Amino acid sequence: MPEAAEVQITSELKELAQDMVRRALSGGASEAECVVREGDEFSTLVRLGQVETLKEAGSRAIGVRVFFGNRSASTHSSDFSEEGLKRMLDSALELARITSEDPCAGLPQASELGSISGDLDLYSPDVYSLSGTERINYARRAEKAALDCDPRIKNSEGGSFDAATGHRILANSHGFLGEYRRSYCSVAAVPIAQDERGAMQRDYWFSVARTLGRLDSPETVGTIAARRAVRRLGARKVKTAHVPVIFDPLVSTSILEHVLEGVNGDSVYRGASFLAGKLGQQVAASQVTIIDDGTMPGGFGTSPFDGEGVPTRRTTVIENGVLSSYLLNSYTARKLGLRTTGNASRGLAGTPGIGPGNYFLQPGARRPEQLIADTKEGLYVTEFLGMGVNLVTGDYSRGASGLWISGGQLSYPVEEITVAGNLKQMFLNISEIANDLEFRGAVAAPTIRIDGLLVAGE
Repeated sequence: MPEAAEVQITSELKELAQDMVRRALSGGASEAECVVREGDEFSTLVRLGQVETLKEAGSRAIGVRVFFGNRSASTHSSDFSEEGLKRMLDSALELARITSEDPCAGLPQASELGSISGDLDLYSPDVYSLSGTERINYARRAEKAALDCDPRIKNSEGGSFDAATGHRILANSHGFLGEYRRSYCSVAAVPIAQDERGAMQRDYWFSVARTLGRLDSPETVGTIAARRAVRRLGARKVKTAHVPVIFDPLVSTSILEHVLEGVNGDSVYRGASFLAGKLGQQVAASQVTIIDDGTMPGGFGTSPFDGEGVPTRRTTVIENGVLSSYLLNSYTARKLGLRTTGNASRGLAGTPGIGPGNYFLQPGARRPEQLIADTKEGLYVTEFLGMGVNLVTGDYSRGASGLWISGGQLSYPVEEITVAGNLKQMFLNISEIANDLEFRGAVAAPTIRIDGLLVAGE
């Protein structure tokens, strides 16, 4: 789309958002906010060289949230006609008049609102610079590289390429008006390896970036995916034992996400978190520092403001093992008598939730290979299966597969095992953190080792 046309559309959408807020106040609301969202997406899946799915779509939608004192309601619509907009707003106003009062409801204070200035490197038009044929070829090349990498790669669940752009506008009755654009592209491959007895194993790899120029080549992605699949051939069970467990970065993020759920203000004020009431206390090993930073240029969780119009910021969640902060929006901050951390997340309707910025575990100094070499007997986890985590008690039990460590080396693949412990003790037992932090999403963690976990097998 020509730049002049984009500017014109943006101007019209910003005016629309402000107009809906004005109309809500004219309809009797004491406070109001409006979100406008538009975007485009493309995705394709190629399997064994043939296109299986192809999707290209554009969308535009609008949502309003209105308040009558401590009563609130929200509605949304994809109908931008005058009749559709009036119907949406009238519904919100009618609902707000009859909902129950909540003394903590309301927009953030005007003094809390704002937006980070400058270019945060969130948008690049080049994610749509490829022709349709070239996009499909990206997926085809990733799959072909996997199939060509090793003769034991016999089949495939496909190669894929995805691209998307999004534009978000937020306006409210405290005078806030903000907008930002984001872009995204990814390439992935999911090969299937087969041994001489016919047993099969699958694995995957992917690359994701804000701009096409930072995406790994399809050949690199396919080759890594194939190697990951092949190394799983011949997997067996192991005897039940208490051993150190090393978490591959793709699964260590899941451990980090349990802390994210534990410091979520909603869980905390409801008493449904194993970290409730733990501010200022030692909850993890002294080398554990967890940061949430919504301001990092180019980050997958970066934005100039959160879902309520509060500027995003850098928050230290855990510092040297001590719980320093929960993650809050304005509602949960009021519930807990604290201040918002700029972590409100929201769609078009409903009350804001809580989401991360760029949430990560601070890396250590040593390479992952050194953590493995220091482990005489243990488990290197590459995949978790199913869910078995109680965030109230911290009890943890998940099916897993990976590689057995013997004599400081990755010796053979294992499967049909369970890793069990309790989150409260697991975080205290993090014995080492590697230096391989890499963001593949808004949540990221390097390789970590946790001592004394139960690995249940035979």
